[in-house]
Amino acid sequence: MKTLYIECNMGAAGDMLMSALYELLEDKQGFLDVMNGLGLPGVKVEAQQKKTCGIAGIHMAVTVYGEEETESGAGEGHLHEHGPEEARGHVHDHEHGHFHEHGEAEDHHHEHHHDHHHDHDETHDGHHHTHGEGHGGHHHATPGHIADLIGSMNLPEEVKRHARAVYDEIARAEAKAHGCPVSDVHFHEVGALDAVADVTGVCYAMYLIGAEKILVSPVHVGSGTVRCAHGIMPVPAPATANILEGVPVYGGSVKGELCTPTGAALLKHFADSFGPMPVMVTERTGIGIGTKTFDQANCIRVFLGETGEKGNGEITELVCNIDDMTPEALAYACSRLLEQGALDVYTVAGTMKKGRPGHVLTVLCRPEDEGKIAHRILAETTTNGLRVHRCGKYFLTPGTENVETHWGEVRVKTAEGFGISHAKPEYEDVARLARENRLPYRTVFEEVLRKRSGKEKGGEE
Repeated sequence: MKTLYIECNMGAAGDMLMSALYELLEDKQGFLDVMNGLGLPGVKVEAQQKKTCGIAGIHMAVTVYGEEETESGAGEGHLHEHGPEEARGHVHDHEHGHFHEHGEAEDHHHEHHHDHHHDHDETHDGHHHTHGEGHGGHHHATPGHIADLIGSMNLPEEVKRHARAVYDEIARAEAKAHGCPVSDVHFHEVGALDAVADVTGVCYAMYLIGAEKILVSPVHVGSGTVRCAHGIMPVPAPATANILEGVPVYGGSVKGELCTPTGAALLKHFADSFGPMPVMVTERTGIGIGTKTFDQANCIRVFLGETGEKGNGEITELVCNIDDMTPEALAYACSRLLEQGALDVYTVAGTMKKGRPGHVLTVLCRPEDEGKIAHRILAETTTNGLRVHRCGKYFLTPGTENVETHWGEVRVKTAEGFGISHAKPEYEDVARLARENRLPYRTVFEEVLRKRSGKEKGGEE
């Protein structure tokens, strides 16, 4: 099984995670081209070779109008540093400068303006707010505005869906931390741009890597306190602690805020589980380096490889009977559930109460998405209740191959595992070649399988 393991011995931050995942990509320049073409005003993403405690890796520099944070612990700066305690490096950057709805970020931006050095004016993901002051002043955006911004990007819909979900998690955590409704949480619009780049960058890298299972180590959150405009708060900061509920975490001797809300939200969103590194055959490793200096290597490490077949995983099945929806309305509901993250949605005709014809709706989802998908089923359909089945699952590892025929190239979907191998030519490719060459579909289909069989035997027939 294609498995990604993320080691968080020095916490987690969006830019560090993107940096580590970047090292796993085959087309690194293509990734950078996409990230720099997202249309985020003034944003530039650059991969820089860095070292920490003698270990070489990548620091993904995200600048807005040429400015980037210069000193961050886990890689993202969040504290508006003022005192000598922070200057000595004992306190990691506080995470909340990205949000308008709380005193420390609100007062800091509106009371201090340009009277401090750039290193003291950092945002949610480790980059300065000051660049925004020179480009239109302070603007604020609601989570809905950020969702619209992400929706406008030229990225696969799956990537945008993950990015919006990560931001929703952060907004909920901030609202809880500061005792306000989610609707009252506001992002600093210009300062948010680097954070949007970090979040979308991680989501896009995850999409390109295509791991079937993502495992994460227990998360080191740091220790001590951080100072903000209204006083001193403990590590982990309240929003981070809210996000990490249910996640194994630990402190330690390292003083500072190592795990940021962005890093915490990304890990929690993508992780299938948290724990020690499994037995795996690693194929590639990546190291994402932060900008602050500690006594130990300030980095995130990621490992991509194959794990054994025995841990196939679990899946949740949500089922309900429906006898009062039109076919059009039910079809629309099914499509919406897929958009909301369901793995599969299907209906089976059946006879309901009082002999009425109807449908049994079955929705498959990840166990951690059960509550969210159940809520969407109740909202999108007329059912008043659901049955929940938590199931183990066995599956073959999916893959893709390209096979060259007399008429052109055809993609072949593969699935392997347990000593079993399946292969099926991609319908659209076969149909296109059949139309272009005025051939029966079956002729092209069988030729693809014949060519693939010849390749597996060591040569063309």
